[in-house]
This record gives sequence, C-alpha cells and structure tokens, in this order.
Amino acid sequence: MQKLTITRPDDWHLHLRDGAALKAVLPHTVRQFARAIIMPNLKPPVRTVADAVAYRDRIIAAIPAGQQFEPLMTLYLTDNTSPEDIVAAKESQFVKAVKYYPAGATTNSDFGVTDIRKCDRVFAAMQQVDLPLLLHGEVTDQAVDVFDREQVFIEQQLIPLKQRFPKLRVVLEHITTSDAVEFVLATDNIAATITPQHLLFSRNILFKGGIRPHFYCLPILKRETHRRALLQAATSGNPKFFLGTDSAPHPRDRKESDCGCAGCFSALHAMELYAEAFESADALDKLEAFASFYGPDFYQLPRNTEQITLTQKTWRIPDEVPFVESGLVPLWAGEEIAWQIS
Repeated sequence: MQKLTITRPDDWHLHLRDGAALKAVLPHTVRQFARAIIMPNLKPPVRTVADAVAYRDRIIAAIPAGQQFEPLMTLYLTDNTSPEDIVAAKESQFVKAVKYYPAGATTNSDFGVTDIRKCDRVFAAMQQVDLPLLLHGEVTDQAVDVFDREQVFIEQQLIPLKQRFPKLRVVLEHITTSDAVEFVLATDNIAATITPQHLLFSRNILFKGGIRPHFYCLPILKRETHRRALLQAATSGNPKFFLGTDSAPHPRDRKESDCGCAGCFSALHAMELYAEAFESADALDKLEAFASFYGPDFYQLPRNTEQITLTQKTWRIPDEVPFVESGLVPLWAGEEIAWQIS
C-alpha cells in the first residue's frame, strides 16, 4: 500500500458561506487544510475590515473542537471601495487580499465591479501597500461565448491592468485555459490557482449521459487541450501555480433545477482529487510543493510544519453529504477514487 506524506496544505480559494451552511462544510476543509483564503461573496458581501472581522469570528466559532484552522480574509471589491479601505485592510494583518468579481459573473457577484478602470485608485493603493488582487477572470459581455470569456478577459482587461500596475501582485484564480497558463508564465507579479475539477475533467463531462449539473462551475470547464495544459502547469514545479479548490457548496435542489447554480463542492475530498490528478501525470512528487509551498510563498506567509498522509486506498465518493435542507452533492459523486487521507 503506497503512502504519501506531505506538509499540511492550504486552500488558496474557498467558499464557506455563512450560518448553518458554514457549520456544515467547514469541518471538511479543517480535516485537510491548515489555512484558507476565504471568499467574500456573502449576501451582503464582505466589503470592509469590520465586515471581515465579524465573518472571521463566525468562522472561528464554527471550527470543530480540538482542531486548528486559520481563515485568511479578503475584501469584496466594488465600484465604491476606497484607497482608505485598502490601507485599513493591510493594517489589519488578517485581511490578505482583495477579490475582484465582474458584476454578475458568478454566484453573489451582483455587487461586483461594473468597469475595472473605475478601481484604478484602489489598485494604486494596493500596489503601494503590497496587498494582492484576486481576479475572477471573465468578461460578462453576453456577446462573448461562455467558453471564450477567460481569454477575452486576459486580452481586454488583464493585459492593460498589468501594464498600468506592473508591480501589483495578482492571482488569476481558477484558471481554465492554455491562454491563462501562457499569460501567467510570461508576466511578472502574477500567479494562478487551479481547481481539482479543471485538472480532472474537460467540458465533455458536463454532457456525459445527459446534463450533469454538479460539474457546472464558473469559469466553465473547457476543451481537453486546455485541461492538459492546466495539468502540465500544475505538475511542472513552477511556483506560479498553486492549489485553490474554489469549493462552492450549493444545496442539491438549487443545483438540480431549471436554472442551476454554478459551483463544484470539493472540500470533502479535495486532496484526494488532487492526488488523483497528479498521479495521472506521474507527478506525485510535485504535489507537495503545489499544495503546501507555493501558495504561502506567494502570500509571504510561513509554510506549515504539520503533515498529512495520503494512502493509496480505493473508496467510493458518497452520493450526498448532510447540508442545510437539501443535501450536498460532492464533485464526482458515486465514483471510485484511489487515494484517501489516513
């Protein structure tokens, strides 16, 4: 039986929701990860340091007894965010980044930015105090094909942004295309997170035997050529690419509906999914750095000292786990997977 012991990883892109949903999903993350960058797209969103303090307190209160976990907070960027908000965030020590959502791009993004150039004063302040910008990198123009929205965002918005603010540290989150890989490799002061679903699946899985709503996320899964480019980037040993699950819990009845929510829930078995992906590329020796080293290095935080062990042991991903009212379907539910945290 093969075992893989690695430094305890961190999740650099995580949705925890709030209230009863938070209490239901947080234990899955705590079981694997020491820290996580917490997304601010609540209703209402986390827009100020005071909002972040209150949300952080609720997360800490929900950590299971006897467990250790550090939530790393973010602020939600709006058209009304000020440079003073950025200075306060940096001084807080626990707000680690600011998140950009194009208005209407994904779940709870209605408060997002209507025009990225409206935030240039904020970006200048972020560059000055060295606070990273996290990007949901898609355009929302309905004339642009949904499968092209990341590529168009890079061309129309991200390239000009980096030209205006070359020293601004940026994370292009949940990248999905070879175009994103190439841009990150060619550009200074930018890194990228990669999700398990974008490493394991192409867009074909969305339609295998019918519509598969639990594989639907934004940015949407892309062609197999893009999946292979992401897997090569993740397993390359390049520190610009690191782990970010984008685990996003939605009740079953909201996924399996006439207008289902975007988001894949992977917090239950994230490290097992990443191990599956890295093993498929014969690159298990690169998993520790991707999961445990490159993220904290980018965020200028110490690496963890604890360890976790993954054992090669086949088990079946459950069809559903308890959630608030409707149950929660994990990514790749019902399928067998070859790794398990022991």
